[in-house]
Amino acid sequence: KGLTSTITAGTHTFHIDEPESQGGKNKGANPLQTLLGALIGCENIIANMVAKELNFVHEGISFSVKGELDPRGFKGEPNVRTYFDKVEISAEVKTDEPEDRLKKLQELTDSRCPVFNTLKSAGVELVTSWKKV
Repeated sequence: KGLTSTITAGTHTFHIDEPESQGGKNKGANPLQTLLGALIGCENIIANMVAKELNFVHEGISFSVKGELDPRGFKGEPNVRTYFDKVEISAEVKTDEPEDRLKKLQELTDSRCPVFNTLKSAGVELVTSWKKV
């Protein structure tokens, strides 16, 4: 209905929408927020799989993400791309592991994350910053 999309994925249902100020009903995150959320969800799953494989001990990983794009593209400007120019991913890892092992965890996670690599293949500049806390 209107700008609200109701998505069924397997046994789950969720909404993608726009805020009321953009003509939506604010029933869910917008499509770009949803994409960034999928990126963080994917990074988290892969990081935990890789950590288990590496016997990397941690008490948790906290991710944040920020995307930059020029809205003129999706508003119809023909020479401006319609997707993110840059995405910055930050991860705070609660661990006593050495820095070289943290770097290995990050590199393997990024190389194996399907959403990360989809954005990378689209030419999006991906900036990652992982640190111990």
